[in-house]
Order: sequence, then C-alpha cells, then structure tokens
Amino acid sequence: LTFVDPDGFRVVLVPERRSGRGESLPVLIVEHEGPRDELRGPFALAEDSATALDSYIGEGRVLIALDDDDIVGHLQVTETDDARELEIKNVAVAAAWRLKGVGRALVEAAIALARAEGRSSLLVATAAADVGSLRFYQRLGFRMRSVERDAFTEATGYETGLAIGGVALRDRVWLDRKAS
Repeated sequence: LTFVDPDGFRVVLVPERRSGRGESLPVLIVEHEGPRDELRGPFALAEDSATALDSYIGEGRVLIALDDDDIVGHLQVTETDDARELEIKNVAVAAAWRLKGVGRALVEAAIALARAEGRSSLLVATAAADVGSLRFYQRLGFRMRSVERDAFTEATGYETGLAIGGVALRDRVWLDRKAS
C-alpha cells in the first residue's frame, strides 16, 4: 500500500512476512527525502566501486527501512531507457538486520511502487559471482534476463582481483520480474 502522509511524504506499507531463516522484525518503509551523503556508507556496502557509486548515488529515489529513527536498510530505484520499467540500482541491509525480512520488504515496496506508477516490470543487476543475491532475487520472482560479460573491470571502476566467495568478479547478471 502506497500513500502520501499529511506532511507530503510517500509511505509504503508492506505486510510483515517471516523470512523462514530468522525472526521477522517489523520495520517502516518510507521514501528518503534527506541528503544522499548520509547514506553513502550503506550504499557502499552494495557497491565495490567508488567511481560507479559516485555516478549514480544521486539518481532516482531511495526507500529506507526504519526501526524507530534508525535506518536499517535501503533500496534505490532509478529510471531506465524504457518508461515501463524501473531498475533496482542499490540495496543494502545493516548486518544486524539481515535474514529478518528487511531486504524482502524493501523489494516488495519497490514492486508496489512500480505497480502504483503503472510500470510493467522491475529490473535488477548483480554480479554473477554473487550466488546469494541471485538466489535472493529469484526467490522474489525475478528471472534471468541477460548476462553482461566483463562488466566489472578497471575501465568501469573496479579493482582487478575482486572476488565474491572465491569467485572472480567479472560478469553482471540482469534479472527482471513483472510488477503485477
């Protein structure tokens, strides 16, 4: 459910669900209206290149998960070349809040936002080496769309030799799902 509160802030309510792995904790998800600089640390959790992060941190909109006044997670959505789509650009959840349904709630809020705006689909890209992220998105209904070979290079702002779980960071996998 998405609505605008009396102060003009967009609020997204997502039903609480158990993650199946840990205790599901209630959080409030709202659109972030403050400066993005205060979110740079959390953004950097999900982005290995400072150059890449600099190129997009100010774009789109950011949904934040709040526990009281503490930001415990965020999700950035941006426009794509296709007006029918939104892209999930950056997502991170504070370590103490992982496996508690916060990431799922953020993605479900992004899906609700896309649906409310009449978008047909939501895109996300992640490293082919990041099997945890691939599993996470597929559990939420995302399907493989394409593979972008050699996306993580020095030319695109990534250090040589980066790896995730012992697998070299090279290729980017694009996934999508219908917003409906």
